[in-house]
Amino acid sequence: MLDTRLTDEQLQLKKTVEEFAREVVAPVSYQHDRDETFPYEVVRGMAEMGLFGLPFPEEYGGMGGDYFALCLAIEELARVDQSVAITLEAGCSLGAMPVYRFGSEAQKQEWLPLLTSGQALGAFGLTEAGAGSDAGGTRTTAVLADGQWTINGSKAFITNSGTDITRLVTVTAVTGQLADGRKEISSILVPVPTPGFTAEPAYDKVGWHASDTHPLSFDDVRVPEENLLGERGRGYANFLRILDEGRIAIAALSVGAAQGCVDESVRYARERSAFGRPIVQNQAIAFKIARMEARVLAARAAYYDAAARMLAGLPFKKEAAVAKLVAGEAAMDNARDATQVHGGYGFMNEYPVARHYRDSKILEVGEGTTEVQLMLIARELGL
Repeated sequence: MLDTRLTDEQLQLKKTVEEFAREVVAPVSYQHDRDETFPYEVVRGMAEMGLFGLPFPEEYGGMGGDYFALCLAIEELARVDQSVAITLEAGCSLGAMPVYRFGSEAQKQEWLPLLTSGQALGAFGLTEAGAGSDAGGTRTTAVLADGQWTINGSKAFITNSGTDITRLVTVTAVTGQLADGRKEISSILVPVPTPGFTAEPAYDKVGWHASDTHPLSFDDVRVPEENLLGERGRGYANFLRILDEGRIAIAALSVGAAQGCVDESVRYARERSAFGRPIVQNQAIAFKIARMEARVLAARAAYYDAAARMLAGLPFKKEAAVAKLVAGEAAMDNARDATQVHGGYGFMNEYPVARHYRDSKILEVGEGTTEVQLMLIARELGL
């Protein structure tokens, strides 16, 4: 049987992050969401706790934990504020993890201590206006000449790419053509700032208002040849591995969001009275919240299983896709139901469920849409 019991160390981590989320994150969440401002003071607090270094070895400034520990922290943060949770997820999974997985020793020594400490953020530029899951649509180019890469093109929807503490953007770019005619795609490290690199004005988003997201442009951006990350031509393949891991972390974030909706609904249903009694005594309300809790438990089990397989060195692509699919839908369904439980107050932005309602939709889109997850699951089944 799968043992889903957490160790004392894991339970302590959850408790510590839960207290931080309640005492530090929650009091400023509404203001940052309303003003669409990046929560630098919260990020500093997470950095001081070592959260950005959770899944990395101590030799690179990390905490010596594992990817599951990162997921536990992300889940607790997402119960209160998805923008803060995605800042941590992207900072580790997309900013630092590619360097750790595929970087040279020199690249790891240069970048990881900075990123794992939380003093700086990294970003990964994969998606373009016409390319994301479709690698063949990549148009950004990198030409090697005289020991330098010259990068031209643009990227879209890049998280943590325009903050005051962003110091690195890893970019996928077409670096040539393969023997079969397909594009050769490689990953290249671009320090921030570098002449020709621009983080364009931030997006006007439906949700995740306190998360930093920009389109990026590269106009004759020149970096040294040794800034190639991993093998030439392996950029997209390597990032697929990063996406598989990232889906587990996004599933954890989704579970946190779904759990946050349960938390708020239970609290509100006990406090709100109608027709002379708390609305939680109405079976329709109680059953709705019970179904929300069932979704949380099922989704949590799915991401725990995917994480366990990954850490055991077993194939986990299908399980990661299942976890991301189930958890993303649980977050969106719970946000809708929590808003219904709250009635008119659920439509008011100062209530956390209203923010979850706006924030949760991206969980069915980002890091692979629901349709992409279904495609991956079907493919793993041989369909």
